Amino acid sequence: MYYIESERLKLIPLNYEHLLLYKNNRPALEKALGLNPSTMVIDAFYKAETKDALQNFWLPNTKLYPELYYWYTSWEIVLKQTNTSIGGIGFGGYPDDYGETSIGYVVDQQHWGFGYATEALNTISKWGFAFTLLKALKADTQSHNLLSQRVLIKAGFKHTDSKNGLLYYRLPKGNTLAS
Repeated sequence: MYYIESERLKLIPLNYEHLLLYKNNRPALEKALGLNPSTMVIDAFYKAETKDALQNFWLPNTKLYPELYYWYTSWEIVLKQTNTSIGGIGFGGYPDDYGETSIGYVVDQQHWGFGYATEALNTISKWGFAFTLLKALKADTQSHNLLSQRVLIKAGFKHTDSKNGLLYYRLPKGNTLAS
């Protein structure tokens, strides 16, 4: 099984079969990945966002682009110390003609404040920027989500725009703590 890791985390990209397990039986997915059961606490808004991404983005795109699934899936964020999933992170698809793609993440509320989101973001950014085709990462967060804004800034992202309650950020290759 493919994964990347940092000091405290392991990031595992979910292939199509993993995503089917995720959709139908989250505990079965964790077992298949060799993880201890998690007890993640995720806000209802992000649960709904994850469910929508699973159904309408991750599953169809990993099936359509199996050789590029890393760019179209959720990567489990696994805390190595306990071998449990504490969230997910992923790209918004293969980089476009400008060499850009988006990135998003969610971390179990029980694990906020320990730097795990920043560590996961730096780790996956470094992985992505190792590909010459990736020139920049984009992210957005709600204007009231101060924790997510802090994560993005700590990872080197710069605020670029604000619209309709969302703040937009960008991280060019070479301007990052992860490159």
